Amino acid sequence: MTAEVTQIWRHPIKSHGREAVQTVTVNPGQTMPGDRVWAVAHTESKADESEWVPCANFSRGSKAPQLMAISAKLDGDMLTLTHPERPDLTFNPDSEQQVFLDWVSPLMPANRAASARIIRVPGRGMTDSDFPSISLCNMASHRAVAQKLGQDLSPLRWRGNIWFDGMPLWEEFDWLDREVQVGEAVFHIRERITRCLATTANPETGARDADTLGALKTWGHQEFGIYAEVIRGGAISIGDKVHVI
Repeated sequence: MTAEVTQIWRHPIKSHGREAVQTVTVNPGQTMPGDRVWAVAHTESKADESEWVPCANFSRGSKAPQLMAISAKLDGDMLTLTHPERPDLTFNPDSEQQVFLDWVSPLMPANRAASARIIRVPGRGMTDSDFPSISLCNMASHRAVAQKLGQDLSPLRWRGNIWFDGMPLWEEFDWLDREVQVGEAVFHIRERITRCLATTANPETGARDADTLGALKTWGHQEFGIYAEVIRGGAISIGDKVHVI
């Protein structure tokens, strides 16, 4: 059975905005270009830019749902962020950190560790997985969650990289330890993605308004999407085929 790529998303700053792209070229053993290049360390973080560290070191949507309503546009070294309750901000994440920290502060809960600095780790994006991953998500599984909840759900809640359609719901979970070709690229499927409270927030408003985790648990798990590792690089575009090798 063959599916087709329907959406491609990158998230330049982890948990702080998403951007749709039409095509991307991936490389073996690397994260998607432009995805999770930066992350926002909070005041209690142990991150020092020398190596990957877990997501608990960063400001993120599970703790600050308003972050889920940020959109992003990366243009060279400059990043533009938009949010329904904040003015648009264009800045360089490597050299203009304070302007960003001032901008994002009103979106952060007062009872959480404050955002303190933007970091990046040379050579890889700051994905939630301890290996450089790209996430693949099944539209059929998304539609099933929306139907279970009886409400319209945006796929942006899941913050996936590559979306495909044309497979049965949860078919992707049978791909573990297998190889999947997407466009010119080949992935090794490593893990199912365990989900958090970030997915309960509406990506248009930043308000928690859907029990996505409760819906997932009706299938006996709390997982959506799969983490994949690039083993053969190449271009991936909207409309490309997806199939298990």
